[in-house]
Amino acid sequence: MSWYPAFQAAAEAAAERLGPEHLRALADRLGGGWPEEAVRHAVPVPEFAEVAGPVLAARRADGVPAGEAAAYLRGLAAGHAQRSAAVRVESVWSGPSTHPVPVRATAQVLVDLVGEAVRELLLMTYSAKPYPPLLTALAAAVERGVTVTVVVETLAGAGSALGGTEPAAAFAAVPGIRLWHWPVAQRPEPGAKMHAKIAVADRRTLLVSSANLTQSGAARNVEAGLLVRGGSAPRRAAEHVAELTARGVLAPLRIGR
Repeated sequence: MSWYPAFQAAAEAAAERLGPEHLRALADRLGGGWPEEAVRHAVPVPEFAEVAGPVLAARRADGVPAGEAAAYLRGLAAGHAQRSAAVRVESVWSGPSTHPVPVRATAQVLVDLVGEAVRELLLMTYSAKPYPPLLTALAAAVERGVTVTVVVETLAGAGSALGGTEPAAAFAAVPGIRLWHWPVAQRPEPGAKMHAKIAVADRRTLLVSSANLTQSGAARNVEAGLLVRGGSAPRRAAEHVAELTARGVLAPLRIGR
């Protein structure tokens, strides 16, 4: 495959974004002789066509036979599946520490997770207040080209449960963040809340926590969570949110509106 540098680079980029299962689907359709348009839409997730397109274009440019390209993609999928099968789970806590039982602090884990993101970062929170260490890390992520998406609750959605400024305003100091919310009109019944608190970096690392993105949640309150590295959980979480946005369940949010 050293003779096909463009295809090799596109395939490896696709493996990082799609994961083993979807990469195998791409290989199967390509090896099966499907038309390119059908290959591009083989998996009904929003970014599959976006990722498959460059792979198909690079195959054409390098003149890679379909069977050889499919075999290479299957090999990549197998390698990524083996790597992602190793799952590491750590407990994460906010609040008082206990020296006999070492656990990782939510504030540091959250900043580290943002700092390690290379391509995409997803945050979801119910409440949010400006938290300088997080905002600094988010600004650095945007600066290095990471796509940062934040899904927040709104005052209208929370009803009387939240007061003060809109949670989204906590991120106003970082231009380039994509803000989303769950419109009240999309909720199945009155009182339903956008209550998720997660962070996902590059679909490889997932933090699920009871902590909101506030100083209290990250450091002062007693909050508990799990940090998951590897496996399918980080990718599935990001894919689920992407599908919610594609279906219009979640909508873009502009501060001040």
